[in-house]
Amino acid sequence: MEWNMDIVKAEFVVSNATVEKCPKPDRHEYAFIGRSNVGKSSLINMLTNNKKLAKTAARPGKTQLINHFLINDMWYMVDLPGYGYARTSETARRQFEKMIRDYILKRENLVCLFVLIDSRLEPQKIDLEFMEWLGENGVPFVMIFTKADKLSATQRLKCIDDYHKVMLETWETTPMAFMTSSEKRLGREEVLDYIDELNRTVKL
Repeated sequence: MEWNMDIVKAEFVVSNATVEKCPKPDRHEYAFIGRSNVGKSSLINMLTNNKKLAKTAARPGKTQLINHFLINDMWYMVDLPGYGYARTSETARRQFEKMIRDYILKRENLVCLFVLIDSRLEPQKIDLEFMEWLGENGVPFVMIFTKADKLSATQRLKCIDDYHKVMLETWETTPMAFMTSSEKRLGREEVLDYIDELNRTVKL
């Protein structure tokens, strides 16, 4: 399939609180996750050319369910709840953590998890620990650095390099990384090309 970057068809399918109620796992699936307020919904809307697809809000912690979107009638893009949002109850945090953990470990058609990281911040412990957990459980993932329009080209390179240096203290190799900006539409083609490649090469 050849991508036309201007006509990506994206439709909301369903929201669920458990992985068992997710759509039938018969299509390639790509999920997006990150700390609350990292710009996840904005990135999804930018990638799909649909400003109203994923709900954005000034208040962190808006996404509280597993949200499935069907792309080009072929594959799923999934908006997962953010992690690390402190302004919620302990019970709610545990529920979100279980929902996320169950989805990531049990969703058999999940091809790749996109972990969003705020490019403006130095390496954050919560992001590093989450990616360490993914590695320990053999979950395929890549890093997507968001809000890159706030940085210079030199700062963008330093951001990725800083993460790689920290991760190489415990990792043999580091995962692929993309630099994006929803506001400037930076990285859109690269991310979609990567998904297209996986759609063509990964067999379910």
